[in-house]
Amino acid sequence: MTTAHHDYDLEEPLTSTARPLKNSVITVRIIKSFPYRNVKNIVLHDYDLADKTAKDLFNDALNKIQNDGSLRPFRNVKYDTLKVYTHAHGSKTVNLVINFDHDEDWILDLQNDKKKLFEYGIENETEISLFNKDDYLRFKENPEEKW
Repeated sequence: MTTAHHDYDLEEPLTSTARPLKNSVITVRIIKSFPYRNVKNIVLHDYDLADKTAKDLFNDALNKIQNDGSLRPFRNVKYDTLKVYTHAHGSKTVNLVINFDHDEDWILDLQNDKKKLFEYGIENETEISLFNKDDYLRFKENPEEKW
């Protein structure tokens, strides 16, 4: 399958463009608790951004949570949202748990089964947060961290 976009660049590679879309590395930041900063990363290697949708990524992450023993403490949250935390080579947020900016354009549409991940601007080494949206909205209203 060929795509109409520039897939990768080995002449002037950045980490975001040095790998083909079908062979990307994506980090999913599983957020259990915003105030307590309970976050665990899973790294998905050889992930296909050209053919996978947001719903595929969501299901792959949930499957990893259910089947990886180290993620057992993260199983009691009802995850329902994926949001880009940071793009490779992009600026990082000052908040260590979640990026409060870009709610309107960085939250992935889990109902759209046609839009592929690369169409959201997701490239190799993008970090994506997985969380419960109600918990996020409560934390955004009062972003107090607890220890």
